[in-house]
Amino acid sequence: MTEPLVVLKDVNKHYGDLHVLQEINLEIGKGEVVIVIGPSGSGKSTLCRAINRLETIESGTITIDGKTLPEEGKALAELRADVGMVFQSFNLFAHKSILDNVTLGPIKVRKQNKAEAEKRAMELLERVGVAHQAQKFPAQLSGGQQQRVAIARSLAMDPKVMLFDEPTSALDPEMINEVLDVMVELAKSGMTMVVVTHEMGFARKAANRVVFMADGQIVEQNTPEEFFTHPTSDRAKDFLGKILTH
Repeated sequence: MTEPLVVLKDVNKHYGDLHVLQEINLEIGKGEVVIVIGPSGSGKSTLCRAINRLETIESGTITIDGKTLPEEGKALAELRADVGMVFQSFNLFAHKSILDNVTLGPIKVRKQNKAEAEKRAMELLERVGVAHQAQKFPAQLSGGQQQRVAIARSLAMDPKVMLFDEPTSALDPEMINEVLDVMVELAKSGMTMVVVTHEMGFARKAANRVVFMADGQIVEQNTPEEFFTHPTSDRAKDFLGKILTH
């Protein structure tokens, strides 16, 4: 068994009196696609954001590729470069072209030369289906296109793992699939992915493992097939009953 790529051990986090992450233990293997689902307020997004230290943790450890997450500073920035992150909001720089948005990280952080960074950026924009928009600005693109650019921008850093925090929840319904399709392709290509999402169809299609959270705890985890057909906990049965009947 190879050493898992991401390991969370006894991770705890509070917001005031709210214990949002309770003794979380989770290992994510290289090339594994883990989908985190659960009711609102269950701690899914906090878990996702803790993996690249956008959220601090109070106790426990998180390691990525054998390295413990540093507190802050240069070491954290370096480790973060190995962890791509795609949010609900696209967070693109409004005053920069699509191409410049994608090349900024590789040039500034990875110290690539401009020509090399642009060549790679165009390949990635091609891969996510927006290469023809390279010279435009974010505001000229649809939400679905902007989110695909955000994925390309993360990939340009050549990350070891990609985190997706509800990447389709701000999109209009007709744009959701164009983003999920890119993510399915990414999963098939062997990218290690942690995805917080409400899209159960995507979970069934792309996940190696579904992690179900409620009240700050991992209640159960299983293959999508097993989880969706035979959930073991009452919380999961209740959750699935509510979402799968509509």
